[in-house]
Amino acid sequence: MLQMQSRVSSSGQVSLGLVEVDVPALAPGDVLIRIEATPINPSDLGVMLAGADASTIEGATIDGRPTITATVPPASLRGLSGRIGQSLPCGNEGAGVVVAAGSDPQAQALVGKTVAALGGAMYSEFRAMPAVHCLVLHDGTTAVEAASCFVNPLTALAMVDTMRSDGHSAIVHTAAASNLGQMLVKICQAEQVGLVNIVRRPAQADLLRSLGAQHVCDSSQDSFNDDLVAALVATKATVAFDATGGGRLANQILIAMEAAASKDPSAPYSRYGSTIHKQVYIYGGLDRSTTELTRSYGMAWGVGGFLLPNFLAKVGAERGQQLRQRVADELTTTFSSNYTKQVSLRNALNPAEAAVYARQATGEKYLITPHS
Repeated sequence: MLQMQSRVSSSGQVSLGLVEVDVPALAPGDVLIRIEATPINPSDLGVMLAGADASTIEGATIDGRPTITATVPPASLRGLSGRIGQSLPCGNEGAGVVVAAGSDPQAQALVGKTVAALGGAMYSEFRAMPAVHCLVLHDGTTAVEAASCFVNPLTALAMVDTMRSDGHSAIVHTAAASNLGQMLVKICQAEQVGLVNIVRRPAQADLLRSLGAQHVCDSSQDSFNDDLVAALVATKATVAFDATGGGRLANQILIAMEAAASKDPSAPYSRYGSTIHKQVYIYGGLDRSTTELTRSYGMAWGVGGFLLPNFLAKVGAERGQQLRQRVADELTTTFSSNYTKQVSLRNALNPAEAAVYARQATGEKYLITPHS
C-alpha cells in the first residue's frame, strides 16, 4: 500500500513523499480500515513540513511518485534533532470502511462498518487499528462526514471542559472562524456559555454572526481593543484559547481582560492589579514569531500550552468516551466540517496544492481521499 512519509535531513531539507509499505498483519483485536477520507489539520502540517518555509516548496518525482521538498529555517531545525533522518508517517485522523479483522469477535463485528480513528499514519491507503480505538458511526454516516471526528470536535469540547474545571465562566477564542471555531460557537450556544470570538477579517465576522455568535471582534478594525474590552465586560470571560501562538495577541487579550476587570465598581483597588486570574492557553502556531508579553495586567495571570492528548489523559477514559459519543451523535450538526478541496494522496504532493494548505488559512482546509 502507499503511505505518505516525511523526512528531515541534517542540512535542513524536508521531503514529503509516497512510500510503498506492507499492509500490516492483524492481531486478534485489530481491524484493517480502507481509509477513504482524512483531513489536513495544522497539527498534521507540523509532521508533514516540519516548520519549513512554505515559499521554498518545490516538486520532484522519485521512483515515479511525486515528492515535495522545502527548506526548514535554522531556528526550527534546532527543535527537530530527534527526527533527523527518520521517515515519519503522516496524518492524525481519518475515516473509512473496515475491510478485514482479527479473530476477536469485537473486531469481527466491525467488518463492513464505517469507522473513524485517531492514531497517526492516516495518509495511507489502509490503516490497521485496535478495534477498541475505532469510533463506530451511525448508519448512513459517510467517511467524508466522519473524517474530522477527533481533533477539532474533541478540542472544542475540551476547551469548555477546561474552562469549567479551571473555575472560569466564559471563553475567548482566536482564529475563531475556523472549523473548530464554528463548532465552539455551536457548543457554547447549546450550553449557554459566553464566548468572545476573535477573527481577522470582516467576512469571518459575518460568517460567525450568521451562526448566531453574539460577540465577534475583528482585529483588523480600529475599534478592536474597545470591542474586545466591551465583549469581556459583557461575558466576564477570563480564559482564552489562542490558535495564533506568536506575536502580541495573547498579550492584547490579557490587557483587555485586566481592563474589563477594572471596570467592576465593586472591585477594590490594588497596586498588584485585579485579583481575578486571567489565563491564555496557546494551542496553535499560526504565527511563528516570538510570543510577546508586556506584563501590564497585574499579577494574577498565566500563559500556558494546551494539547488535546494531555487533556484526554487527564480526564480519563470514561470522560473521553462520553465526549467521543457526543461527537458521533452530533456529527452532521454541531461537529460538521467544511473542506475547500478534496485531493488524492498524489495530488496532495502537488507543489501548488501544498502551497495553499501550508498557509493554514481559515476557509482553505483540505481533505485527502487516498483512493481517488
